[in-house]
Amino acid sequence: MRQEEMKNTELFDLTQTIAARLFQMYTYPWEVLPYIKKCILSIGKHLPEEEYEKLGENIWIHKSATIARTVLMTGPAIICAGADIRHSAFLRGNTIIGEGAVVGNSCELKNAILFNKVQTPHYNYVGDSILGYKSHMGAGAVTSNVKSDKTLVKIHALDGDIETGLKKVGAILGDGVEVGCGSVLNPGTVIGKNSNIYPLSSVRGCVAPSSIYKKQGEVAAKETRE
Repeated sequence: MRQEEMKNTELFDLTQTIAARLFQMYTYPWEVLPYIKKCILSIGKHLPEEEYEKLGENIWIHKSATIARTVLMTGPAIICAGADIRHSAFLRGNTIIGEGAVVGNSCELKNAILFNKVQTPHYNYVGDSILGYKSHMGAGAVTSNVKSDKTLVKIHALDGDIETGLKKVGAILGDGVEVGCGSVLNPGTVIGKNSNIYPLSSVRGCVAPSSIYKKQGEVAAKETRE
């Protein structure tokens, strides 16, 4: 996957997030991560009161969203129309949950943007990450957002490494990505649009769009249908 393919305009349909303006301000998705909090606070001030209810410390919840009684939330956060936040989910702050998105039982999110229709339905951890439109994480799939040696995260593109300058970068999933159950997405992983990750994978680096990731070094292109 080349640097050009990692641009926000290549990975995402920006009409499918309330945070579109934030992505338009930057070239690459990891550049957005330090500004999620500021973005939420800016958007939140202008959300219509007839549609959104404000709770606690800067948490805005659309009145059509479904929130289980056992959910624990800290702000700032925006939960958009039709989102479903299920039993024992933990939103740790700096989270945007898109329209129709699902955050399932015992999932934990922090400093993350979920585009519309994203599904993290069972036992997922999503930290310092961005999940594109209609992407899906299978049960137990997690993002790892800090390297074991605590050094700054680099993005490994085919045409050269990109220094993020950040200690915490999880995974970037393009639109329509499917991540199999029990997979671990290592720090700085970028997965292109419409790719599939086999269950129980440990993914490191970048996966080209429209690929099938079977294991490290074994990635096949999806067959196109006429």
